[in-house]
Amino acid sequence: MASSVPTQPSPRQVGASAIPNLKDRIPKLEPRRRRASPPNPTPVPETPALPSPPDTSNWSFKVPSRRILSKKDHELFLASETYQLITAWIFGLAEAVVDEPCSAVRDGDLNDRVKTMLDILGEAEQLVSQSPPNEQGGSRFGNKAFRGFLQLAEEQSPAWHRRLGVDNPDALAEVSTYFCHSFGNGNRIDYGSGHELNFMIWLLCLYQLGLLQKPDFKPVVLRVFPRYLSVMRAVQMTYYLEPAGSHGVWGLDDYQFLPFLFGASQLLHHPFITPRSIHQELTLEEFGNDFMYLGQVSFVNSTKTVKGLRWHSPMLDDISSAKSWSKIDGGMRRMFASEVLGKLPVMQHFLFGSLVPAADGMSEDDAAAEAEHDLEHESSDPHIGHAHSALGWGDCCGIKVPSSLAAAQESKKKGISDTLRRIPFD
Repeated sequence: MASSVPTQPSPRQVGASAIPNLKDRIPKLEPRRRRASPPNPTPVPETPALPSPPDTSNWSFKVPSRRILSKKDHELFLASETYQLITAWIFGLAEAVVDEPCSAVRDGDLNDRVKTMLDILGEAEQLVSQSPPNEQGGSRFGNKAFRGFLQLAEEQSPAWHRRLGVDNPDALAEVSTYFCHSFGNGNRIDYGSGHELNFMIWLLCLYQLGLLQKPDFKPVVLRVFPRYLSVMRAVQMTYYLEPAGSHGVWGLDDYQFLPFLFGASQLLHHPFITPRSIHQELTLEEFGNDFMYLGQVSFVNSTKTVKGLRWHSPMLDDISSAKSWSKIDGGMRRMFASEVLGKLPVMQHFLFGSLVPAADGMSEDDAAAEAEHDLEHESSDPHIGHAHSALGWGDCCGIKVPSSLAAAQESKKKGISDTLRRIPFD
């Protein structure tokens, strides 16, 4: 009888059974899910309804003056109808140019009043040559010849406004105050977003007088405002105007803000220009004249001695990482509401008249005291009479800061190459 001999497994079978099945033990690889960015707790400000112009046939006009002299005054302003009027005006103008390049408004589309406004701004730019800058030995602070330019503009202002149809002397005195203040401050020789806002309030006053209509909104933003920007660039580069603030109110630009707000509206649904496009020199060169956002970035680049937005304009660089222009548009609206109208150090210089009135209960300003304060501001303690932020350097107009334009201009005068310096570790 044959004995049953157990069969021995082959070495290959032993090895296969000894190796555990790792397929069930290794966790399944799944693509990492991006964490959703936390929502901005501050909602995007809505556009209030713009009221119709008032009947000014029996109107009592008044020369604008400062009325926000305390925190309480500022709180009254934020709760007032004037606050709603200003936001309705600025946001309404922005909405009038959604997806519209500057070239969308041609010369044939302009009415006579808009053409007159463009002529006035052209004549204002010509005044720069009549008040040439003083030689100041390479100094990068404001040139005192700027005061001569302002004086010339103030002398021409009545005639300019009569050409626009402002015949009432009291109305002329009120409206021209905003226009003359839109070029900068002669005592401090500075310019900032508050002066830019004065230009927009000047336009608002013309609307309140019935001299501008809603069909004029697009030409005003796409033709008149860019012309104003070109005038101010010439003034800034000629007189080395100092930034009206220690480090810029928003950190976007030393001088301007509204080109970014209006420019974001222009690019809101653009098919191929993305927020990242501000880093592409060819895009800036080709489309800078059509879109204010790109044009302002191009101008900022041209006035710096260091190459790269992340070095000279880090906030603009950060904003360029946004996924869409709609996010940038919403952010600019938040900035305007919180960093301009919502900041006491900025709004303490705002002027209220009859067309843009102060709220009931706000302080009355003494014009003589204001003039005396400006002189003190120039010669002694720069912080007298100013509200200051509790944090940082103190966001007021009292800290003298050399013009960012001056460094590049002085380099050109000395024949230094226009090539921008690179940061050594860039």
